Amino acid sequence: MSEPATGDSNEPPANRATREATLADGMVLTVALSAVPDRFDADALVGRALEGAARELALALAAGGSEPEPATSYEGIVGRSAPMRALFRMLERLRGSNATVLITGENGTGKELVARAIHRQSPRANRRFVAANCSAFNDNLLESELFGHKRGAFTGAVSDKPGLFEVADGGTFFLDEVGDMSPGMQVKLLRVLQEGVFFPVGATEPRKVDVRIIAATNRDLPTLVAQGSFREDLYYRLHVVALRVPSLRERREDIPLLVDHFLAQQRERTGRTKLLSRRALERLLAHDWPGNVRELENEIERMWVLSGDETLLDEELLSPAVRDAGSRPPSTAPAALPAEAGASEPVAAGVPLAEALASYERRLITAAVQRAGGNLDRAADELRIGRRQLVRRIRELGVPMPVVDEGRTSGQ
Repeated sequence: MSEPATGDSNEPPANRATREATLADGMVLTVALSAVPDRFDADALVGRALEGAARELALALAAGGSEPEPATSYEGIVGRSAPMRALFRMLERLRGSNATVLITGENGTGKELVARAIHRQSPRANRRFVAANCSAFNDNLLESELFGHKRGAFTGAVSDKPGLFEVADGGTFFLDEVGDMSPGMQVKLLRVLQEGVFFPVGATEPRKVDVRIIAATNRDLPTLVAQGSFREDLYYRLHVVALRVPSLRERREDIPLLVDHFLAQQRERTGRTKLLSRRALERLLAHDWPGNVRELENEIERMWVLSGDETLLDEELLSPAVRDAGSRPPSTAPAALPAEAGASEPVAAGVPLAEALASYERRLITAAVQRAGGNLDRAADELRIGRRQLVRRIRELGVPMPVVDEGRTSGQ
């Protein structure tokens, strides 16, 4: 930070005091101190302002452009990366539909949030959205929970109880962790999907319902079908429309946007404003996030609580697993990069964020194009971006390889 600059000699001294700092891209930030009362530490205040400006710059660079892209969201789902934009396009196509949907993805990616978005954009939006976790109960309890029971059906059944299918009649029923259902329960679910009828436990007369099913799982259902632990006919009944929610590792560029979203939530709850430091953001970008968005949300809440009266959330507030992430190279999912693409190359200390992100993106694109044999259409599909965008990024990043796409070079 430079020494205070002097302005017009006719100005009062209090109006002439400034502090200046030059950011990584050469941008000069000047802060006037004329309105800062003497009781405050002016240098500390300026430092916090510079941290905020640097974080906004990092956000712009992470987005791959000279300016931040407009924030993108869909029904409360936050994201602007290519995988999330592809998901939003699929959700938009489902608008007004009653089709059964199967949502897959790792734990913590927000599958229920996606299911609620589908419901809100459906003809059943003014009816109930009911959710049940199929892995939270044993078979007997799950059957009673889903289908209800008659009085006296079992010990403790002192009165009739409607099941969640009946509660959801006319609306949407979200079955989470459907891959954990036993074979017996799978048969009963299949009957509801095929005929819209079920038997409450202890009942002799069927009940008929009109329910839209949205199912979700973090398991590989085709593999379970091949192993015989999940019914093939049920799988295809659920697999009318399939959506995959990407892991946070696959959309690291969304991390700054998600951080802003969670900080805004905390601000609404507490009435206080806090900022994340650039060093903390770099640690968050380097972490693998096995718990995905849910883990990131918990991390931001932890930092907020531990910060006390401090307004700057710095790296020392991070949990050890996240704080140590900077010493590990970022991983990719679902497949690891080949060695020739430099996937195992660690990120050296002191490397600017923009340079690290560009290097990471360059390795991803190089590996995808190699796997596609130089076919840019296939490479773009794998990376979940458009072909034109892929060509532009190849030019901008200077991918160090001749790219030939069905007789054309990437520059054409």
